[in-house]
Amino acid sequence: MTRPRTPDYSTSSTWRGPSTAFRADRGDIKRVPGWWRDASAIIAWGLVLFVVCLWLGGGALGELGLMGSAADAVTSVGRLSGLLASVLILIQVAIMARIPWVEQAWGQDELARVHRIVGFTSFSLMLTHIALTIVGYAMGTGAEVLATFLDEVLGSPGMLLALAGAIALVMVALTSLRRARARLRYESWHLLHLYAYLGAGLALPHQLWTGRDFRSSTVATVFWWGLYAAVLASVVAFRVVLPLLRSRRHALVVRDVVAESPDVVSVVMEGRDLHRLPARAGQFFQWRFLGAPGWSRANPYSLSAAPNGQTLRITARGVGDSSARLAGLAPGTRVLLEGPYGRLHAGVAVRDRWLLMGAGIGITPLRALLEELPAGTDRTVVVYRASSGDELVLTDELLSLAESKGARVLSMLGPRATSRHSWLPEDAAQVDDAEALRSIVPDIAHREVYVCGSAPWMELVIRAAQRSGVPPEAIHHERFTT
Repeated sequence: MTRPRTPDYSTSSTWRGPSTAFRADRGDIKRVPGWWRDASAIIAWGLVLFVVCLWLGGGALGELGLMGSAADAVTSVGRLSGLLASVLILIQVAIMARIPWVEQAWGQDELARVHRIVGFTSFSLMLTHIALTIVGYAMGTGAEVLATFLDEVLGSPGMLLALAGAIALVMVALTSLRRARARLRYESWHLLHLYAYLGAGLALPHQLWTGRDFRSSTVATVFWWGLYAAVLASVVAFRVVLPLLRSRRHALVVRDVVAESPDVVSVVMEGRDLHRLPARAGQFFQWRFLGAPGWSRANPYSLSAAPNGQTLRITARGVGDSSARLAGLAPGTRVLLEGPYGRLHAGVAVRDRWLLMGAGIGITPLRALLEELPAGTDRTVVVYRASSGDELVLTDELLSLAESKGARVLSMLGPRATSRHSWLPEDAAQVDDAEALRSIVPDIAHREVYVCGSAPWMELVIRAAQRSGVPPEAIHHERFTT
């Protein structure tokens, strides 16, 4: 293995923003309370349990017991499936409503994973509800299943709307399958994904008009109306109102656009009262640049410099249409922002030593994070992975920060390994991934590990870090998933 070395940076950064005056070392890092995550999980499970209790209190025990018929039992289980599908759909929507304390407790990566699990579970329960309810009705009347289905859809209040909602949710589920998702452009997938809101909304009239369990008691009625109202209010408040209020309050505009390399650009923005913006180094925002092509679509970019109360900066490589357009932004362009999001910041750490691992453009949030972390000899180690020196960005800033912080910066240069899956370059592929980490940072098991890069590379680093003794809760990363 070629020992990691301090890189010979030949690429110079040309940004001249105010963050070159680095923050003073801080020992007062604001932590994210650990109980926030537990509280949100308890609330979600409590809602599910309460729905089951409402179902039992609505006569389910009699229908499932000796006094009930087989048709009653099938129909009752079908109702439970529908109730659980409803509450899980609402939880699913709330998960991605970007409620600040929930987002800070879980992070976008973990929320997206839970959102996916809850979504497919609710979808399966919805299909189970439709099937069991129709079969149960057919058993009770002696009619054909298809005839019963048509009679319910055409004759029961709200059923046509519920069918349209179910079709919308089917479309969302099918386009969320990994193979289908890979074939769609992000913008197309995101637009289709919004039909989940439509599906949940169209199901509401059916549930209120014909759902016995929604009207079985005052408690049930208040619970369901209150839950729908709370979820709707969360979406409107945190996905629409809060971003608009923050954008108006801070009045961000583009101040400068700087070419860091032929395909990497930094955008520096200034505005009002930025010291009041609750942003942390390492976090990301969803950005819209008004008047620029594609302004209606928000795109996630991490801060590449720690917030200093005067400016915000992002740095991106032109790998897609949106990132390539950044180079053409004109000074004075107005900016809408949504966020901050993510747990790639110092507030999630419980230890006082750090390992920052970035690949390619993924070094940018880690460069910002390094700026915020306290100083101390070898307290922070930065590993920068790139295929060649031409891919290194913000290198002068990174080395200056490291010198001021007492941090150690090491590069891992070279083409990616082809002989096996490894986070190491090809010339070190014969070395075990975990062994390589331990050789770079012998005390890695006692450090917080922050990782940012391509998703496959991050998975390999995370796996190696865990094999090196780092517990999962001490590994932090972002995939910018939705």
